[in-house]
Amino acid sequence: MQLRFVGCGDAFGSGGRFNTCFHVSGAPANFLIDCGASSLPAMKRLEIDRDAIDLILITHFHGDHFAGLPFFLLDAQFSRRTRPLVIAGPEGIETKLPEVMEVMFEHSSKTRQRFDLSVVTLTQRERRTFGEVTVTPYPVVHGESGGPHLAYRVEAEGRIVSYSADTEWTDALIPAARDADLFIAEAYTYDKMVKNHLSLKTLEAHLPAINAKRVVLTHMSDDMLGRVDELPYTAASDGMVVVF
Repeated sequence: MQLRFVGCGDAFGSGGRFNTCFHVSGAPANFLIDCGASSLPAMKRLEIDRDAIDLILITHFHGDHFAGLPFFLLDAQFSRRTRPLVIAGPEGIETKLPEVMEVMFEHSSKTRQRFDLSVVTLTQRERRTFGEVTVTPYPVVHGESGGPHLAYRVEAEGRIVSYSADTEWTDALIPAARDADLFIAEAYTYDKMVKNHLSLKTLEAHLPAINAKRVVLTHMSDDMLGRVDELPYTAASDGMVVVF
């Protein structure tokens, strides 16, 4: 299994980074975690085959994690995609997706796709299987965005990848990431406490309980990016590939 950081930036593109989007691929698993506003051009730059993607998991409805979907779906339509696609996310995704489609491209939510599109609501702490991929969402704390905010524990091909999503510390991250082969964790700041976000120092205090085999930091502000070379952890960068 491999994960490519299509984008690992924060909402403001700190460091010139693209919005959050992770591409996970194996044989046969092929899915995205989040699809921020800049994700389609980032995927094209990396020459990722979008038609091979079977599933897109959305953590929450902020634009830097969700607003790339209208571009992805229209590109799929115009490129004559035929492969079915599942988009799964928090409660409210069935209404939020057509709303953001209409904001971006009027009438696009009413266009009949050339491919089968399923939009699925995930229930917190309930395992759900999509083909070769099993997903367990956990509730996290990230203010308001019109729906719950979810961290993910994803099992595929004998591996576990977990993603904290954007959140302040919550004990739900422990079962979400415990013993994961790869834990992708927000580290928005180094030690400064910012509401609804996670600092590295806060995260570090809980890493022994999580016991992930590998930790990669993401969604970093300028505060963190200025310290990347000093960190004892792997820091994500756009285009970086992790094999796990």
